[in-house]
Amino acid sequence: MKSLIVLTLLFLLCSCWPSSVSLTDTGGMPEEWKTFSVTTLANNAPNTPISYSANLSEQIKDGVQNNTRLLLNPRSGAGEIIIEGTINNYSVLPVAMQEGDNAAKNRLTVSVQFTIFISAPKEDKMTLTSTRFVDYDSNSDLATVEANLLEEINKQIVQDVINKLLSNW
Repeated sequence: MKSLIVLTLLFLLCSCWPSSVSLTDTGGMPEEWKTFSVTTLANNAPNTPISYSANLSEQIKDGVQNNTRLLLNPRSGAGEIIIEGTINNYSVLPVAMQEGDNAAKNRLTVSVQFTIFISAPKEDKMTLTSTRFVDYDSNSDLATVEANLLEEINKQIVQDVINKLLSNW
């Protein structure tokens, strides 16, 4: 009787074992997607640092290449995926008000509107608006902390783009 139970358990365990295991997660990305390109983001937000749109564009390229199976197309505006975008908001506002109308923190907010054009397996278009912010001490000068704040915001925006590409669109 014991051997019958052991054989039954062994059979059940073997029949439930996966026949193949894939270590690459492609999410909802179609197999036809091989390459992508990113056009330099347009800048419609006042007070944005001059090089910000180019820096964010390069970080999107790096992020997509490093975190998906897509390869950067050497020709701008070519590939199965073309990512375009516009920086619509770049603002610093006080938050965490204290006594005497003084802010304990300031908030740097960046908003980018993306349009993702798809040429394969069929022509399509996705849109994404990514709005991210970071709070910082109001005693800090924005010019001295801005680079670090933008680095943090950019990581979040890049992750939003990757999530959109990997989602079941």
